[in-house]
Amino acid sequence: MNPVIGLDIAKGESQVQAFLQRKKPYKKSFKFEHHLQGLHEFHRFYQELEQASGQPPAVIFESTGHYHEPVLQFLEDHGIPYYLINPVVAHEAKKTNLRKVKTDKMDAYHLGELYYKEDLEVFQKKTEKALNLRHLTRQHSALTESYVEIKLQFQAALDQIFPEYHGVFSDLYGDISLNTLLHYPTSSDIQKATQQELATKMRQCGARRSHTWFLDKARKLKGAAERNPFQHPVCQGRLVSLRMYIQMLFQYQEHLSKLKKEIDALAQTFEDYKLIQSIPGIGHKIAATIISEIGEIDQFSRPKKLVAYAGVDPGVFESGKFKATINHITKRGSSRLRHALFTAVQCGLAKKRNTKLITFYDRKRKEGKPHKVAIIACANKLIHWIHAMLKRQEVFVDQ
Repeated sequence: MNPVIGLDIAKGESQVQAFLQRKKPYKKSFKFEHHLQGLHEFHRFYQELEQASGQPPAVIFESTGHYHEPVLQFLEDHGIPYYLINPVVAHEAKKTNLRKVKTDKMDAYHLGELYYKEDLEVFQKKTEKALNLRHLTRQHSALTESYVEIKLQFQAALDQIFPEYHGVFSDLYGDISLNTLLHYPTSSDIQKATQQELATKMRQCGARRSHTWFLDKARKLKGAAERNPFQHPVCQGRLVSLRMYIQMLFQYQEHLSKLKKEIDALAQTFEDYKLIQSIPGIGHKIAATIISEIGEIDQFSRPKKLVAYAGVDPGVFESGKFKATINHITKRGSSRLRHALFTAVQCGLAKKRNTKLITFYDRKRKEGKPHKVAIIACANKLIHWIHAMLKRQEVFVDQ
């Protein structure tokens, strides 16, 4: 016999369908909740199936964000072999039935059948250190996206109160700029203050600048206030919104700075961190993201597997004598890894940092490939280099 348990995992509960062998279900399907009592109930059923079949059954389920984490951790603690399936693979397996039926019972049944149809590999969980790094890098990306949204809303509020302020400071979101705007949000506030008062207030921000620099900025502020089109009293609601956005910008900057320090400290403990950073164009954040998303390189025996995991492998479509010439990338892997690779390619091409990558890009362009296609080809080539470097533990040689 070849027993297996298919689990359709949802929020807080899972549907169970067991098989003794292919086309031979074991008992009726049932549900258990993801608390300790429910997990022990599932474990008793697992032991019952093991006694009935004479073999320890495997467990198969699809990745469902963080909902599967309690089940995965329980299986790890009890040494139960399991297969964590890509949702795309599971979705395709469910479409083999002619009848269009979507229930938790049928989903668990299809997952059990998938175990007998596919040549699956036991899932290798990332190390705790890699999972922590991945969590930090993903949190940093999510906060950065929110930070950009707040920046846009802040600019919109500023344009309705003091649009001429944009040209005063080179860094609109620096400490000096935001603190000055927090104390002098309107042109009338600046006009009431003297240049010396403005310079003194800016100096209190702790910036290491000369007194002449502060006086020059104060003079520019005065000029911007005189050119400002909104000289009439500003709506109080807009002032409240502007101050709120400034406070939020300070908070986001503080949180992002702390996260960056934690990411750098944790990434330094990985042996592969400096290897990946040896590639021109890959900095601290991109290297940390690549390491956290790949995990252990040993789980990718060939470069093509890593390429597919990143989702930058081209789709193939052939039927009879027809062969598609325009094939898009699959985008079925880690979107975070894919985005990090594209960013690394763009940084490597900028300012001619990565000579080997520039040569490869130019060759693709001479072949007639559009810019975006050449960038994708560069990302594909880059991940081949990363795979070879991590396997051989060699630094990148740009020549």
